[in-house]
Amino acid sequence: MVNRFILNEVSYFGPGARKELPEVVQRLGKKKALVVTDKGLIQFGVAKMVTDVLDQAGIAYDIFSDVKPNPTVSNVQAGIESFKNSGADFIIAIGGGSAMDTAKGIGIVINNPEFADIVSLEGCAPTKHKSVPIVALPTTAGTAAETTINYVIIDETKHKKMVCVDPNDIPAVAIIDAELMYSLPKGLTAATGMDALTHAIEGYITKGAWEMSDMFEIEAVRMIARYLPTAVFEPTNPEGRNGMAVAQYIAGMAFSNVGLGLVHGMAHPMGSLFDVPHGVANALLLPTIMEFNMPECLEKYPRIAEAMGVDTTGMSRKEAAQAAVEAVKALAIKVGIPQHLSELGITEADIPALAEQALSDVCTPGNPREVTLEDIITLYKKVL
Repeated sequence: MVNRFILNEVSYFGPGARKELPEVVQRLGKKKALVVTDKGLIQFGVAKMVTDVLDQAGIAYDIFSDVKPNPTVSNVQAGIESFKNSGADFIIAIGGGSAMDTAKGIGIVINNPEFADIVSLEGCAPTKHKSVPIVALPTTAGTAAETTINYVIIDETKHKKMVCVDPNDIPAVAIIDAELMYSLPKGLTAATGMDALTHAIEGYITKGAWEMSDMFEIEAVRMIARYLPTAVFEPTNPEGRNGMAVAQYIAGMAFSNVGLGLVHGMAHPMGSLFDVPHGVANALLLPTIMEFNMPECLEKYPRIAEAMGVDTTGMSRKEAAQAAVEAVKALAIKVGIPQHLSELGITEADIPALAEQALSDVCTPGNPREVTLEDIITLYKKVL
């Protein structure tokens, strides 16, 4: 079996790393950027922390800030027109997964115009050319979109999240600057952090996992267990913020190359149909689906428990595996994640539609345990 591993060309880490931008732009040989971000990050001055660096270096840019929390086909198409009208030759993406995903859609279509309908990018689209160069600066510690080959766009006509997987979309450069995350609200810090934990755990147990991905994912679990509470409850603590910034990147490096599983498969329709924040959906589902997957994961769950800080001495393999599930659930409760779909406005009548989309989601086949439509319905009902 041949395993593939795709990473950014260059990555920078550490508080203040955004100051490397002028050198990055010079190395890329580019002249003008389209800055893709959202209005909230402009309003609260986070985007300005990056554009100030551009201003001081005399780097030209236009801003596209019409990024939606769950970007849509029309959202990406508007960004494509903005790029064409700006005269830009590269993209700087500032934000969480929404800004990164929008930037990826723009960059791919600019260099592969035959996919201008956007919907044809769903799944593993056969694009021929690399995206316009993207320099990605995450402002959340969760999605790791700055280092993945995945992006998610909502097809408004079908009310469905399209998961797009394309090696050509990975940002050329990732700049992981924890200072951009200091103002992230408590709830969003918790949700994105649990999203990162879901990436690490699903990437660790997915069918495509292997030695190299395991190495990254188990370290990401360890770091998230250590740093997430600090990031949530001490938001300006540099150790907590930087620890989470690095941990979510490590998780992304691996899951991007090996895939995910049923948690993401079931979380995606919660976002497309009910606009539930992705990290909240993942965190709510994760412990229950871990229990469902346990028969196939008895070898790996004890290592998750240990990485979460559980002393498994004297435990049987099954006890240690259950301890992993309980540790994940305890962390979710500690940082304030809702525990029931009903808290999010979802009713039992909504479950069949959710389950149909979850079964066909591109992430679901990577689950370590085979799953049926009836299984998914039962799992949704367990967390109702």
